Amino acid sequence: MSKKIEIYVDADACPVKNEIYRVAERHGLNVHVVSNSPIAVPREPWISRVVVGQGMDVADNWIAERAGPNDIVITADVPLASRSFKAGATVIAPNGKLFDDDSIGMTVATRNLLHELRGAGAITGGPKPFDPRDRSRFLSALDLAIVRLKRAAERNAPG
Repeated sequence: MSKKIEIYVDADACPVKNEIYRVAERHGLNVHVVSNSPIAVPREPWISRVVVGQGMDVADNWIAERAGPNDIVITADVPLASRSFKAGATVIAPNGKLFDDDSIGMTVATRNLLHELRGAGAITGGPKPFDPRDRSRFLSALDLAIVRLKRAAERNAPG
């Protein structure tokens, strides 16, 4: 039997946690809500709240050490997205953007370029504000990712 799908949420600044809970409950999946400080999560047996220590990348490292094939990682953090994708996880940004072979390299390159421009004093804007269309795109992307993983597990199941 294949490993059950797990969802890992980089939760400190995630605007779609409630949507994740609804979709996970509908599909019967476990959710790991990972943050640097305690945040409120529903008291459900399939939701685990993981509070890691303070520090740069501590939550990212916790997720990256566990996520792999048949898992879904929800994050806007580009380095975590890259690490999770390389480990075989399906990675979705809170705005519904799916990180894949085509997008991950470009996203990392863009992030690095913007970091250099900011370091050189160039003025760059931050991310665009989160809007209802982003929430809708996210819900569609998460549902589609779960369905694809379930179908792949069924195809690979013995018997």
